[in-house]
Amino acid sequence: MNLITIFLLQTQAQPQGEPTFFQQYSFLILMILIFVVMYFFMIRPQQKKQKEVVKWRESLKRGDKIVTVGGIYGTVAEVKDTFLIVEIDANVRIRVDKSSVVKDITDVQNR
Repeated sequence: MNLITIFLLQTQAQPQGEPTFFQQYSFLILMILIFVVMYFFMIRPQQKKQKEVVKWRESLKRGDKIVTVGGIYGTVAEVKDTFLIVEIDANVRIRVDKSSVVKDITDVQNR
């Protein structure tokens, strides 16, 4: 006998009574469990990291050396509400959005 035949014989031998609570709601319980695990291992850490990045961008000050998303290296010359004035060379300043700043290289440059 193969495994499928044994499984079918066992299911036929069991009385067909009322299904238990777990049998009725096993799929729902499994989906809730998967969502909880995803929340604690994927969603929550990402939200925490995003809050730290926003807090860091708000703490930028004049003189910080930064890198933008486009790979532009510069020094913060002015800080406004939603954008920064970044000096990329002597007397060359550009305006960049705060959300485009990805890295602080102040410590790396001083070494």
